[in-house]
Amino acid sequence: MKVTVKNLGILKQAEFEVGGLTIICGGNNTGKTYATYALYGFLTFWNEAFALALLKTDELEKLFSGGSVKIALEDIKNKSSEIISRACKEYLSYLPTVFAAPSSYFSSSNFTISLDHSEIKAPDDYNSTIGPKRKPTLNIVKRSGEPFLSINIIAKAEDEEIDKGWITHLVNRHILNAVFGGIFVTPFIASAERTGAAIFYRELDFTRNRLLEQMSNREKEIDPSTLLNTYFDKGYALPVNRNVDFVRFLENIAKNESVTARDNSEILTSFGDILGGEYRATKDGLYFVPFKGKVRLKMGESASSVRSLLDVGFYIRHMARPGDILMIDEPELNLHPANQRRMARLLVRLVNAGVRVFITTHSDYILKEFNTLIMLKRGGTAAARVMEEYGYDERELLDAAKVKAYIAQEALIKVDGASRKQRWHTFVPAPIGEYGIEVESFDNTINLMNEIQDELIWG
Repeated sequence: MKVTVKNLGILKQAEFEVGGLTIICGGNNTGKTYATYALYGFLTFWNEAFALALLKTDELEKLFSGGSVKIALEDIKNKSSEIISRACKEYLSYLPTVFAAPSSYFSSSNFTISLDHSEIKAPDDYNSTIGPKRKPTLNIVKRSGEPFLSINIIAKAEDEEIDKGWITHLVNRHILNAVFGGIFVTPFIASAERTGAAIFYRELDFTRNRLLEQMSNREKEIDPSTLLNTYFDKGYALPVNRNVDFVRFLENIAKNESVTARDNSEILTSFGDILGGEYRATKDGLYFVPFKGKVRLKMGESASSVRSLLDVGFYIRHMARPGDILMIDEPELNLHPANQRRMARLLVRLVNAGVRVFITTHSDYILKEFNTLIMLKRGGTAAARVMEEYGYDERELLDAAKVKAYIAQEALIKVDGASRKQRWHTFVPAPIGEYGIEVESFDNTINLMNEIQDELIWG
């Protein structure tokens, strides 16, 4: 999946591919978070808001008259470029919501996604029954080996009316999901603001409830627009809102079991090594219980690292599954260098378990640990000795072919429609060689610090 953004924040034009592990690094204010939020917003828009009429008129008539119709998935696959182009075009009007910013900021923005035809693979099996358990309305199924999707309206009483508009919408959504569901999955994101969300979610709930109370007050006239502007003058970007909502429902989320964690229990052990304890979501609040000691701490009483790991920890334990996209803005947030290295190893474990990981980072420790894992993957006598001596595991080794890495920086590029190259903010692919990922800006900073200290020591 290749993503191209134009005139988005500070980015004039940038392109990146999503791999098993996608890394965007670089200095501050270089567009890393803008690109991350834009991709998250598109995947959310696709799964929650995008609608497209895929059923032909004769297919609809056949469905409603005969109660069943078959849709050739290859026909939909052949229209994939047209469908994705339509979605990207409609998504542009959604950008102000994603970034909680005025629409004028995005008047010249563009966002496109392109797929290789081989990436689009319909699932072997697909089965979904829609409607109340006692009286389902619709069954959509694809059996292994069949090239089509079977759509069936389940038997109903003769005098019972069906909502044709609702059924048409559901069928179109399921066709999209059957063809593109393995690519455009619903993403999970941990924004850089996640530490605050872990503490202030109750205050945000209070603000919302107070707003509703005032709007329902019938004793005096209230201008709703003025009231909304009072409380939501600036608003929050979509990923931040989703982080707050996630924390609100942790008690319910904690009832689920992650497929990835169930099948790879060592991932939970690795996360526990970083956290130094465990989370507990109860009816009376959210707590952190350290492995050492018998205390139970509220989020406001816990270390900043505990708060910054909250979203990722609950996602891994209760939600993660193969095929997911996990996006983390600065996974190194509030972590000691030793834990940043552990975080790199944890992320690679997730990648090797089938979860696609997308990060932005400033951390040389994380990047260097990725490089160690790439070099260990190459094997050899030295690699075997290092793995044994330093406690590395086969499930932590990183295949360089799974990695897509980019440096956000100013570079000489020729933007679409221009006659010559100019310096603009963009993404430059980071070279990935036998020693791992090369990020010159990180190396230059470290080399400069070493030179200064050498000068002070040796004169």
